[in-house]
Amino acid sequence: MTVLTLGLDRARTEVRTFFRAGDTVLFTFAFPVIMLLVFSTAFSELPDFGEAPDGSVVDAATYYLPGMIASGVLLIGVQSLAVDIAGERADGTMKRLASTPLPVASWFLGKIGQVLVTGALQLVLLLAVAALAFGVDLPTDPGTWARFAGIWLLGLATTSLLGVALSRLPRSGRSATAVIVPITVVLQFVSGVYLPFSQLPGWLQSVASAFPLRWLAQGARSVFLPPEFAAAEPSGSWDLPSVVLWLGVWLVVGLVVTLVTFRWIRQDD
Repeated sequence: MTVLTLGLDRARTEVRTFFRAGDTVLFTFAFPVIMLLVFSTAFSELPDFGEAPDGSVVDAATYYLPGMIASGVLLIGVQSLAVDIAGERADGTMKRLASTPLPVASWFLGKIGQVLVTGALQLVLLLAVAALAFGVDLPTDPGTWARFAGIWLLGLATTSLLGVALSRLPRSGRSATAVIVPITVVLQFVSGVYLPFSQLPGWLQSVASAFPLRWLAQGARSVFLPPEFAAAEPSGSWDLPSVVLWLGVWLVVGLVVTLVTFRWIRQDD
């Protein structure tokens, strides 16, 4: 069997395993959907967040949708993979895989396939809830959707590699959640997911700008919010070249760290 065939077969296994873990599904797959429901409902009575050129209002659901999409990519890519792989090292799954003919490349393809499938399902669910439950007007221009697809896929690839790289941090499967989850929670609060990025202190904006979630959230806002909202960004524009640049930089960082540090079994086991 070829590396690709084995990778696709491994991806099917990874997807089935993911959806069998109820707590993982809740806190990575469903969490952004739940948060969108919470924010959209809690702030539904507040004044509108802005107005589009056609006179339509930007309500809470429309405003928070881009942030929840970016958050979902982070959770599916970084949190889910890092915790999952750390757990597999701890329970002996990785050791058993090391004794099989499964190529490392096929294993990587399986993990990336799982992230792609679960991320796509999560995205569809988020868009469906926003449009059907809260009446959010989604883009109709094919070019806008093409731009979003590029940003989303780049973000998914970047966070996936970072998730594999970060899986080396936990010393055990028990500590994986305690080590990884605080990282993703802090990044969500300082990257414009839950709080407007422009309202954060300047020094905190600078810190957050060194991490990919801030740029992924900005890229998503450029798709789902009216052009006038770009004025609220630090640069006064959507600055899409910087979005691509920073996501690309972190993709390379994740790839290099993964290639250098990946081992089926921890050397200190």
